[in-house]
Amino acid sequence: MASDVPAVSSAVRILERLAAEWPRPVAPKDLIGELGLNRSTCYNILATLQRAGWVTSNGDRSGWMLGPKLLTLTGVTDAMANAVAQQEIDELARRLGFVVFVAEPDGAGGYVVTVKAERQLGVRVTVGVGEGFPFSAPALMQAFHAWAPSRDVDDLVDRLGLKQFTPHTIVDRVDLHEALAATRTRGYSTSIQQYDMAQSGVAAPVFDKRGQVVRVVCSLAFFTELHEDNAARIGAQVSACAERITARTGGRRPPHD
Repeated sequence: MASDVPAVSSAVRILERLAAEWPRPVAPKDLIGELGLNRSTCYNILATLQRAGWVTSNGDRSGWMLGPKLLTLTGVTDAMANAVAQQEIDELARRLGFVVFVAEPDGAGGYVVTVKAERQLGVRVTVGVGEGFPFSAPALMQAFHAWAPSRDVDDLVDRLGLKQFTPHTIVDRVDLHEALAATRTRGYSTSIQQYDMAQSGVAAPVFDKRGQVVRVVCSLAFFTELHEDNAARIGAQVSACAERITARTGGRRPPHD
């Protein structure tokens, strides 16, 4: 009978331990102590798995998690994706001080909030899990559809229409395609008083393993808090959050043309 290869056996045990805690990271000292591994052996195995994309780390102090390549092979459930999203938007909401949420298609052309995080004090713009937004809600629409073929966007507009929520809402077809192109270039959309005169928003896409947008990270705030002067800074943070969710759930951003 063939015997187990020690390094392979240890790698399997590490992956099983990371899977049991996913999406929470596991510190190397815990892997070493709980699995009874030699310190250098553990780090060498982790480094090998990291190069293969099977584990990932934001630094030794942050611990180790299952990597994007392994998640792509095994698949990510909605519950798993929501757990990752919750971790990431909790941190972003803490830094921004604004509500941050994840929205997904509702099956009828609009979008529904599936995960949210927000600061707890003071008067604020907020949303609720399960709350819906219409197709043409500007920040969400642009982030969801900026990477879709132009003809597909036009078909949706023909079928669902563009509602003018405020005097600032984009309703011209040419202007919409320019806004979509700008969203692709920046990596995030902006809606400055386009949905509500009292508030503004920025949103960025989360991609699946095929490079298609499956959900969007969005932050909303009062217009006095989120405006033309700081939209680029906040948008970059929202985009970085969405990119981390994409990477941690085995997705990939399509190349920008």
